[in-house]
Amino acid sequence: MRPPEHIEAALRRQQRPVCAYVYDTAALRDRAAVVRAAFPPGTTLLYAVKANGNPHVVRTLAEVCDGLEVASGGELALAVAAGARRIVFGGPGKTDAELAAAVAAGAQVNVESAHELRRLDRAARAAGVVAEAAVRVNRAGPALTGSHAMTGTPTPFGVDEEALPGVLGLPLTSVRIIGFHLHAVSNNLDAAAHAGFITEALDWSVATAARHGVPLRLVNVGGGLGVDYLSDATIDLTALGQDLIVPDGVELIVEPGRILAADAGWYAAEVLDLKRTHGRWFAVLRGGTHHFRLPAAWGYSHPFTVLPVDEWPYEWDRPQIENTSVDAVGELCTPRDVLARDQHVERLRVGDILVFGRTGAYAWDISHHDFLRHPPPVFEVI
Repeated sequence: MRPPEHIEAALRRQQRPVCAYVYDTAALRDRAAVVRAAFPPGTTLLYAVKANGNPHVVRTLAEVCDGLEVASGGELALAVAAGARRIVFGGPGKTDAELAAAVAAGAQVNVESAHELRRLDRAARAAGVVAEAAVRVNRAGPALTGSHAMTGTPTPFGVDEEALPGVLGLPLTSVRIIGFHLHAVSNNLDAAAHAGFITEALDWSVATAARHGVPLRLVNVGGGLGVDYLSDATIDLTALGQDLIVPDGVELIVEPGRILAADAGWYAAEVLDLKRTHGRWFAVLRGGTHHFRLPAAWGYSHPFTVLPVDEWPYEWDRPQIENTSVDAVGELCTPRDVLARDQHVERLRVGDILVFGRTGAYAWDISHHDFLRHPPPVFEVI
């Protein structure tokens, strides 16, 4: 995936050796519009901040989405600073201080357990307000296909469906339960299956709310809309929501992260050295998994594009390889610092730049930045 001209220009103006992320706000806005159009009118679109918490990214998506989904006190502070019109707070490990901050910010909370619901009730009572909450449910049945199953299997997420009656029956003074949160999977590429999941989630929520006397106002089906890192494939948004029917009086909420941000980001790292050991070529980069951990975490090779740089500042011949395969590895003192293996290059020289596309989501944000204390990449937002 070759970067567009304006991204390439931004990378060429970086200080050497190049190590940078470039985020494209126009791409963020365009993708948000496409995702919004894929769902029935009236669907609420929230951006999941966990995908990329860069303040410029968060502020851009806060402007074009209906609000933000956060999963920590730090993300909550980002959302407030970005002027989010609506905030939904999720995550399985909320502290008392985070619940109090969510109440103070007027956030709707996705509660994960009976204990958390009681603590939220206590925080709202102390603040003298009534908080609104949805109960996250880990339902029975098979999970969607994707990189990570959140429900339908033993995970720390949500209330077990069998325990739901006890949670909904708790005596509450300062929390109003208004719906369910049913996020089920990460990075699903099957649009038909995802549409079926949303339809079934709506049906289940209506029936469950009626059975337990919950005044159903919303159903939050989470995110999970996928991109393929080995190609340019993306879940077929045109086929996703065309047959969805949302019950009258019920708000459908979607909270994607990856699909909104992935294609708006580019990670670039300059080749510091080329070496051959035990029959394999290695391109050693000014960068690595401490900046972009996803390939190592998921066990795949992330495709890259070679951005040629003709400048050569040394008096000896420039090391280069031609028409061969190379492993793109980082600067860390570990053999696991690998971004790509066995990628063919027509020509690669020390001083050229490798550019990794689709790195706007779950790239910098999930990486172990402080290992070995190398300088961070430059961040440019255009």
